[in-house]
Amino acid sequence: MKPIPYGRQHITESDIEAVITTLTSDFLTQGPTIEEFEKAFAKYIGCQYAVAVSNGTAALHLAAMAMQAGENTNVITSPITFAASANCVRYCGGNVFFADIDANTFCLDIEKVEALIQSKPKGFFHGIIPVDLAGYPVNLESFRQLADQHGLWIIEDSCHAPGGYIVDSKGTKQYCGNGIYSDLAIFSFHPVKHIACGEGGMITTNNEALYKKLLLLRTHGITKDASLMHENHGGWYYEMQELGYNYRLTDFQAALGLSQLKRANEGLEKRRSIASVYNEAFKNRSFIKGQSGVVEGHAYHLYVIRTAKRKELYDFLRARNIFCQVHYIPVHTLPYYQSLGWKKGAFPEAEQYYQECLSLPMYPTLKPEEQEFVINSVIEFHK
Repeated sequence: MKPIPYGRQHITESDIEAVITTLTSDFLTQGPTIEEFEKAFAKYIGCQYAVAVSNGTAALHLAAMAMQAGENTNVITSPITFAASANCVRYCGGNVFFADIDANTFCLDIEKVEALIQSKPKGFFHGIIPVDLAGYPVNLESFRQLADQHGLWIIEDSCHAPGGYIVDSKGTKQYCGNGIYSDLAIFSFHPVKHIACGEGGMITTNNEALYKKLLLLRTHGITKDASLMHENHGGWYYEMQELGYNYRLTDFQAALGLSQLKRANEGLEKRRSIASVYNEAFKNRSFIKGQSGVVEGHAYHLYVIRTAKRKELYDFLRARNIFCQVHYIPVHTLPYYQSLGWKKGAFPEAEQYYQECLSLPMYPTLKPEEQEFVINSVIEFHK
């Protein structure tokens, strides 16, 4: 059996043609394809505005900046996420606080978040960054209610969940990142994600003021909009009005993303189909607990199982050319965050999850015989 990775990009002839067309056009960097991609993505997610940036980490950083995170800003996020979900606050000089995860969803536990907020003086916290881990959509309606009670903003980390959704209390599908319950949301277009740009990211919102702020921040804080400038010396003139960054996406990356977006729903349905096969195969298997399961609205960037012998299973599968992965090492246990005072043992659910979690191969081009080999290998190991 050829190597089977945990994730893999899917590049088609139409993707290649779209990139070639852009490469042979007049624009490589900030051209018309970026705006086309932004508008198409906003429509897909169901929000008013989208801002394309160079990667998911840049999206998080700019989102934190747009929410005015700074030296005295205190923000809550999950310890089970990629480090960037926390780092974005640190980039702005703010302070990161963690709350434990829900043992069933592997996402931020709202009861633990509420307890953390109430343990501090009123006004101590400023924001929450919930993470749609593995594509599991966080119930942002509940988080929005909690945030409004305490005057907090929400940045939804939806890197794993384009196309994912919850059904809210009114029976309405609310898609991850649509801005109904969050101030800003961010997405990643890394190769193993649902939509690949090579590297790339997107910030979505329904707030026009935040949208305009993001446009400024992604390009050095520079504007050529005459209506915004203090002076105007001519057609060449520009003003740097804030300290921003060069976090721009290129036109040919946007072309790839736009092409991939056209078959995003097809890929999402394939992921859900693969997940259903895993679910059926592992049903009633006592040696596997807490697998991703059948969840309405799950985007299945990852399919996560939990097993008591994770390290042994990981090595066993690698020996068979099945390259699973672990998502994630708890952020508070990483040396940098330990240097800030966080200690192992602080979040037992997150740390127990880390000891047991394993992401099995999950991508639209995973062949049935490959998935069968993965399933049989997992079962054989435990026998």
